[in-house]
Amino acid sequence: MSGRMKRLLVLFLAVVGLVGLAYYAYMSFRQPVGPKLPATPGAAAAKPGGAAAGGPPGGQPTRVETARVLAAELALDATAVGSLRSNESVVLRPETAGRIATINFRDGVAVSKGSLLLALDAATQAAELDQARANLGLAQANHQRTEDLFARKFISRQALDNAQAALKVQEAALALAQARLDKTRIRAPFSGIVGIRNVSVGDYVKEGQELVNIEDIGTLKIDFRLPESYLSQLKPGQRLEVSSDALPGQLFTAVLDAINPLVEAGGRAIALRASLPNGEGRLRPGMFVRVRLIFQQRSNVLLIPEQALIPDSKVPYVYRVVEGKAKRTPVKTGLRRDAQIQVVEGLSADDEVVTAGQMKLRDGAAVRAAGEGAAVAQPAAAPASASSVPAAGAGGQGK
Repeated sequence: MSGRMKRLLVLFLAVVGLVGLAYYAYMSFRQPVGPKLPATPGAAAAKPGGAAAGGPPGGQPTRVETARVLAAELALDATAVGSLRSNESVVLRPETAGRIATINFRDGVAVSKGSLLLALDAATQAAELDQARANLGLAQANHQRTEDLFARKFISRQALDNAQAALKVQEAALALAQARLDKTRIRAPFSGIVGIRNVSVGDYVKEGQELVNIEDIGTLKIDFRLPESYLSQLKPGQRLEVSSDALPGQLFTAVLDAINPLVEAGGRAIALRASLPNGEGRLRPGMFVRVRLIFQQRSNVLLIPEQALIPDSKVPYVYRVVEGKAKRTPVKTGLRRDAQIQVVEGLSADDEVVTAGQMKLRDGAAVRAAGEGAAVAQPAAAPASASSVPAAGAGGQGK
């Protein structure tokens, strides 16, 4: 036998062996591992309303979670963040250079308007003031003698005019010397609290150098912004609620004072300023605060948990539980607050709605609540509030 025939024979035997091995494997996996059990009559047929139909086996009611529609007060409001500013704030700077002679305050204490806070060395200015006073006295005496001589017609009218002009020059020189002396004494421009000074006695300061700041914090200003969509609802005198993370649980009342007539082109926002009484001094300028501007209070507003609402391309709806069955009920929604939605039409107070398990329901399906219908919780101290932004899929604003 030639070598070529041997190679063909080996190839043929290999192919036959692979085919046989594949057939053996197929037959082995095709046979059941254990004894075949007899088929149960009706096992393949699903009962109506059973598991094959997407509901609980045996036609049992679908277990769902429910909540009751609550009638509560609702505040139409807008929220923003703002910054506190002093009612009056200034950094004291000298108008003339000099060496500090005295400091008459302690850091962080209250001072009254007009109080002398710092004084510069004023020896030169005091000497100039004395010189101006002496020159003024001489000019007054000369003017008096000139008037007497002119009355007796011993001198001309021109001489009298010269004496009067010299008197006015010396009066102006005295006022200038007094002003220079006053500039060496730095006084409080208003009542407030001084900050931490940056200088000490003996320091030489230049014109315009920062010495200390003074803040009037008896009343604070709040600067914040709102979108331009609120413009028609804003007016001075509206009440605001203010809170700060630095004082958790405390609310402060402020009043809207001013509305900037210019709408910012960049963010389409309106700059607003409110005033906040701060007699106890618990708030400080520069703090971050949260502002809630209340436009209107509404009573008997129907609220449901937002998870009860099912969006739809036409009208959103909820499943209302009526005599143990789920009834698909279209609703018209209004405002959204936290995890609650206002219902304008479609429901009544104390109606029971499904909040979990809606995906397993159809109109008219039997349901059983997993627990008692829980009422929507409301804070006891303050009425409910809502942002003036309509809920998704809302059919109206509910105004």
